[in-house]
Amino acid sequence: MVAVPEQHRWVFWDVDASALDTTRHADTIVPRVLEFGRLAEVRWLLDVYGDEGIHRFLRDVGHTELSDRTLRFWRLYLHAEDEAWADPSGWRRSSGGPWID
Repeated sequence: MVAVPEQHRWVFWDVDASALDTTRHADTIVPRVLEFGRLAEVRWLLDVYGDEGIHRFLRDVGHTELSDRTLRFWRLYLHAEDEAWADPSGWRRSSGGPWID
């Protein structure tokens, strides 16, 4: 098990970060760091998963936690402007709340 280093655990404020395994929990770690991490956490993420690992996550998995701003940045960084990516965030754009007409 390769754990998240102590100095980066603040990003996982709501879970036991010491129990996160970088292999088994990649789909939890990657979006959290991409959306909330500082430069140090993003550098660590790139060291652990590389450009291809992050690209694979965004292309094949995606996450509702990722903002449009974050996705635009990584599309530019990965030179994937015209590529189809996973889009699990459709629920954000719906008006499914019972108080919304």
